[in-house]
Amino acid sequence: MGGEVRPFGQLFVEPTRNGLTRPKTVRGNGVKMVNMGELFAYPRLCNAPMERVPLRPSEYERFLLKEGDLLFARQSLVLEGAGKCSIFLGDDEAVTFESHITRVRLDPTKANPCFYFYYFQSHHGRAAIRSIVEQGAGASGIRGSDLESLDVQWCPLPEQRTIANILGTLDDKIDLNRRMSETLEQMARALFKSWFVDFDPVRAKMDGRWRRGESLPGLPPDLYDLFPNRLVDSELGEIPEGWEVKPIGDLADVVGGSTPKTERSEYWEGGTHHWVTPKDLSGLSMPVLLDTERKITDAGLAQISSGLLPEGTVLLSSRAPIGYLAIAEIPVAVNQGFIAMKPRRDMSNLFLLRWARSAHEDIVSQANGSTFLEISKSSFRAIRTVAPAASVMDAFDRISRSMYRKVVEHERESRTLAVLRDTLLPKLISGELRVKDAEKFLKERGL
Repeated sequence: MGGEVRPFGQLFVEPTRNGLTRPKTVRGNGVKMVNMGELFAYPRLCNAPMERVPLRPSEYERFLLKEGDLLFARQSLVLEGAGKCSIFLGDDEAVTFESHITRVRLDPTKANPCFYFYYFQSHHGRAAIRSIVEQGAGASGIRGSDLESLDVQWCPLPEQRTIANILGTLDDKIDLNRRMSETLEQMARALFKSWFVDFDPVRAKMDGRWRRGESLPGLPPDLYDLFPNRLVDSELGEIPEGWEVKPIGDLADVVGGSTPKTERSEYWEGGTHHWVTPKDLSGLSMPVLLDTERKITDAGLAQISSGLLPEGTVLLSSRAPIGYLAIAEIPVAVNQGFIAMKPRRDMSNLFLLRWARSAHEDIVSQANGSTFLEISKSSFRAIRTVAPAASVMDAFDRISRSMYRKVVEHERESRTLAVLRDTLLPKLISGELRVKDAEKFLKERGL
């Protein structure tokens, strides 16, 4: 890319601006507002869900965002968060931003916003930001004036656009995968709720809306004979005839885990076994675990009584907080912050996954603790649920499995694309990799 640097402020079309302050008492209606939560959750902000705040007419021109605006975190409780950069890619309605965020609006004749968004994700950009971070009592932050005087790398605008397009193409594909997976997740959750919470197929037969040889939305004719046409009383209320109420411990082997002593290097160094903590699940966009931050050795694994759990195990965080969920697509060992469910014969791990999400309130109600809530394995095993007939379980697994496999496929591809993006990013920004070579590389891979 070349070694030319320029003061960042020379690329601005107007001075930096800090956002608005709105107390919680007035929030709820009005214009969408980017808060710190959105800035950190959505590096590329586009039609994201947000809080709403009232805006005075005089504030519209000064405080509404435009496509291409860069947003920087003015303050953060952690050093790495100070100066975090996101880009606003547009919204179907007006959007403003809060006071802990600084807006930078670039001159389109001098700078490409997407290029500088990626620049500030790179090692070079983050190092530049760190040079202006001020550390205070309990927080770190940056000043807009320091952003303006910050020296940044610069290259001709056509090259900026090309680099931004290369990296943006990868992120666009990742975003598309995420949206497709979200749609599939919504469909799978709706299917579970319809069959096992609302009992829609049974009610449709009872009401005469579903007849043999006919279909209803989501209910093809071949499923007709799987469902009864009566609801009967049970300890959980009315349930389909022939179904049972069972403790979840009858449907899955429920185990926990532990942490090998961290000071024992032989448990950790050169480890090959995935060892999962709730942190590994906290950042997942889909309930699919493909990797873990840390790995343990054979000696470390021997310290965990539950051992290495098989692929397909359902993981539920059991404390701080309760409710992170995923299916392990790799063999894993777990720490003490988990309820791990290994489905028994004729039980679908997808049923267990959907049940655990739908039963979240029931699960939390069985937890206790003074510092933080935690549910024990014994309390969890005793939670009772409706167990459908085996034929219904098989049908649910078959239908939802096809959706889940696509989600896993999307997640695997997105991980590969993210690794590729993160590999290309520093090489393109530094000039180590020529733009033409990067374009050729992506073209050969159909991207």
